[in-house]
Amino acid sequence: MQQTASRESIDQIGLSFIPDGTPLREALKRTTHLAIMAHQDDIEIGAYHGIAEACQNADHHFTAVVVTDGRNSPRSGRFANVSPDEMVEIRAEEQTKAARLGRYNALIQMQVPSGELSSPAVSRQLATIIESCPSAQTLYTHNPFDRHRTHRRVLHEVANAIGSLSTLSFERIYGAEVWGKLDWLPSRFRHSLDVSYHPKLAADLLAVFASQIDGGKRYDLAEMGLRLSNATYSESHAVDESAAVSYALDMTDALRNHPNGLKRLVDEVMKAFSNEKHKAWEEIETL
Repeated sequence: MQQTASRESIDQIGLSFIPDGTPLREALKRTTHLAIMAHQDDIEIGAYHGIAEACQNADHHFTAVVVTDGRNSPRSGRFANVSPDEMVEIRAEEQTKAARLGRYNALIQMQVPSGELSSPAVSRQLATIIESCPSAQTLYTHNPFDRHRTHRRVLHEVANAIGSLSTLSFERIYGAEVWGKLDWLPSRFRHSLDVSYHPKLAADLLAVFASQIDGGKRYDLAEMGLRLSNATYSESHAVDESAAVSYALDMTDALRNHPNGLKRLVDEVMKAFSNEKHKAWEEIETL
């Protein structure tokens, strides 16, 4: 890993909000759980495990980073006729409300237009943010199998940022499920995250994003149902160990140690998936 030069100051990156009023730099230094995701509400879907961990333990501090500005969000219901600039403001306000409700340690909204995610400035800013969180033990971001192109692009920039750094504090880097679920992953790649804590908070956080669910796209109901479904269908011959589960792809080794780690990980997962299914079918044929 190499050090990236000429970075922006952390104070110059997007909009920041610290619910308890601590100065930004101090708040980021106490971060233990960091989430970097593409859109407003991706955090509350994919990284609720980190939010809940911080609620459970006073020594844990959850920081959220939202990369894009949300201007291209679908519009429906009472938001059908809002302008792109108005949508940027609405989505930023919703995300700030979620940070206050979830008692996040810090929130940074980078407000990058989706069409500018390939700019080198994005990975430089992400590297600055990561460097500013030297105590962060867990990182949540998108996974390479996510069906949303912008999600995959953000993961690519996170990987570039990590690759530019000489040191990392992360003990775990999770590729969370957001658009496209991960129950199909071979078991050695699939990590189960217990998200059963504070179910009312989990539901309330999802409900904050009225601009996304008002017209009938009920992400709030779908995500809570999915977590229950993951818990129930995780094991066919055992009782449920948790009331709610999110799945994640463990990307720690791929992103910490290999320049082409994500591509290699994708290849390993797909090969393991193919072998697992062929073996399962062969076993049936021999009965």
